[in-house]
Amino acid sequence: MPRTEFDALPDDARLWVFSSSRPLAPDESEALLTRVDGFLDGWNAHGHPLTGAREWREHRFLLVAVDEASAPPSGCSIDALHRILKEYEASRGVGMTDHADVLYRDGDGAVRSAPRLDFARMAKAGEVGLDTPVFDTTLTRKADLATAFEVPATAAWHRRAFWRQLT
Repeated sequence: MPRTEFDALPDDARLWVFSSSRPLAPDESEALLTRVDGFLDGWNAHGHPLTGAREWREHRFLLVAVDEASAPPSGCSIDALHRILKEYEASRGVGMTDHADVLYRDGDGAVRSAPRLDFARMAKAGEVGLDTPVFDTTLTRKADLATAFEVPATAAWHRRAFWRQLT
C-alpha cells in the first residue's frame, strides 16, 4: 500500500512541508499533484515500499508524509522526492524546495510570501506584527499540523527571528 490518504497516516508520520513561491493556478496544481502521486505510488527505500501521502493546501503548500512504521525513508528516497520537485520547479518557473521565504497571512486573509530580509523590514516598520499568522514549514511530524502550522508569529520561531528585542 504505497500511497494512501493523508488523514489515514498516523499522527507520528514523518512530514515534509514544501511551499510554492507563488500561488499555483489550477492546471499547475494538477500537474504538480499528478507528478507527486506518481512518485508516491512507487516510493520505496532499499526495495521496501513506503506508505506515503500528500495534501495540497492554500494553493501554496505541499505536505508529504510517510508512515515510518511501514518502512523508514532513506536519504536516497528523500532525495528522490526532492528531485521530482526540482524537476517541477524547472518546468514551471516556480520555487518549491527553497525554504528561504517567510509565508504569512495578510490582513485580507491571503497567503503571502516575503524574503526574510523583507519580512524583517516589514516587522520593524509594523507592517506585520506578533499577531500576524505565519506558517511554519519546518514541522516534521503530521500531528504538529493541527497546532503549529499556522499560528500567530508570537507562538512560532518567527518571534525570535524577527522580534528579538521582545524575547
